Amino acid sequence: MSNIKLFQDKKIRTYHDEIREEWYFSIVDTIAVLTDSSIPKRYWSDLKKKLLKEGFQLYEKIVQLKFEAADGKKYATDCAETSNLLRIIQSIPSPKAEPFKLWLSQVGYERLQEIENPELAQERMKELYEKKGYPKDWIDKRLRGIAIRQNLTLLTKANKSPKEAVRLQE
Repeated sequence: MSNIKLFQDKKIRTYHDEIREEWYFSIVDTIAVLTDSSIPKRYWSDLKKKLLKEGFQLYEKIVQLKFEAADGKKYATDCAETSNLLRIIQSIPSPKAEPFKLWLSQVGYERLQEIENPELAQERMKELYEKKGYPKDWIDKRLRGIAIRQNLTLLTKANKSPKEAVRLQE
């Protein structure tokens, strides 16, 4: 399944792998959007060298998928899944890339806070469900279900049978 994503009225070719449940994005299209480069392929070629020097394992993290080009033909195009694309964006010196970098910084900071205080993660989850419009009683049931499943998993890992784990849970 191929798709086109729009970012500031510019196209980014994408592919969703249904089996892996992962999105892949055309790196050249992303570079074109974030840099306004007149030759995004050349920019990507230079950026690959920089990434290799930084220790980014390109050949393990980049895949080639065939996307339709402007001439209507399909060509192999370097693509990255979401987390690798965000890593690549971190190496693009551009004002348009800066909002992504700030967001990544904020998310990293929040996760570090959650390591210190795991209750923050639960609060963040509740806020996200609320923003999505879920009712409070559904959110509470969901959180209880997650807690019960985690406890059952821990008990099962402690060599308790599933039936014994359920009995101990009650």
